[in-house]
Amino acid sequence: MTQKQWETLLRTINGELIEPMPVGFIIDSPWLPEWNGIDKLEYFTSDTAWFETNLRAVKEFPDVLMLPGFWAEFGMCTEPSAFGAKCSWYEHELPYADRIISGPEQIDGIKKPKATADGLAPFVLKKLKRYEDDIQNQGHAIRFAIARGPLNIASFLMGATEFLMGLRTDTDRIHRLLRIVTDYTKDWLLLQKEQFNTIDGIFLLDDIVGFCGEPDFKEFAQPYLTELFNCFDASVKFFHNDADGSGCAPHLAQMGVNLFNYSFMHSIQQMKEWTNNEVTLLGNIPPRDVMAIGMPDDVKIAVDTALSDVQDRTKIILSCGGGMVGGTPSRNITAMTEQVAKLQ
Repeated sequence: MTQKQWETLLRTINGELIEPMPVGFIIDSPWLPEWNGIDKLEYFTSDTAWFETNLRAVKEFPDVLMLPGFWAEFGMCTEPSAFGAKCSWYEHELPYADRIISGPEQIDGIKKPKATADGLAPFVLKKLKRYEDDIQNQGHAIRFAIARGPLNIASFLMGATEFLMGLRTDTDRIHRLLRIVTDYTKDWLLLQKEQFNTIDGIFLLDDIVGFCGEPDFKEFAQPYLTELFNCFDASVKFFHNDADGSGCAPHLAQMGVNLFNYSFMHSIQQMKEWTNNEVTLLGNIPPRDVMAIGMPDDVKIAVDTALSDVQDRTKIILSCGGGMVGGTPSRNITAMTEQVAKLQ
């Protein structure tokens, strides 16, 4: 993100009315490679392809907040790989990390990995270091320390169904697993902050939170996420959960979260009420049915509909209700920015 974009983000989070309303998207490997005409393996294995693809996106849409900006990632594999998960790679599909725990009793053998050495994390840092000067020469900077959330990582290690069942059947072991995962994730966030002095944000992604009711969220997610969001001082504490957000939304501000990307199933006004308007909202256009496969007129209608019942238009960045979906055409991004510009 450029300095001007970063300042716009901070002003929005601080409750200023920005006109036109900011537009932003989470962009990463589900969307970028196909949009730039390359396969996913090339995107992950060629640092040049990764940089040029991200650079094209920020240049083509200079007025859009591309979040988190020059995201060095390996799909869902970065953190699970540190624990020893086998990662499978495909040209036209996202990589997948296999589970390493076949039963709750195996949690007892899990050890905390080294963020500096294990799995794909060192490759993420090396890629960013290699291109740090080039990113800055383009007027951008690395702004966020980024990680999958502890429930998300644990579900990859154990299997989502087995992990969620374990909340009921093996509570103590699940807490033990989450403790280990959280300790590793904290190390990983702090390592990123140590390596890049431009980082002033924390970005955590955890959709498994959306499969927990509020009581389970408060026991199994809130304490660990709160610890991670407060592991260092950051101006932006950004949380993504595009599954059900009703259980977590009322607790986000208490956790320190001040920017939330959530499911299109929840309206902007509904989410404002659930968060007591204390959290800036990044949403809330359907990412697949409208942004990816709709036409520009569908996008414009969706923008008007999303904002039709919103009385207070502060603390909103118009976006997808989730990350950018593969196949989303440039014309629909342009349609959103054009329609938002008419709202002044």
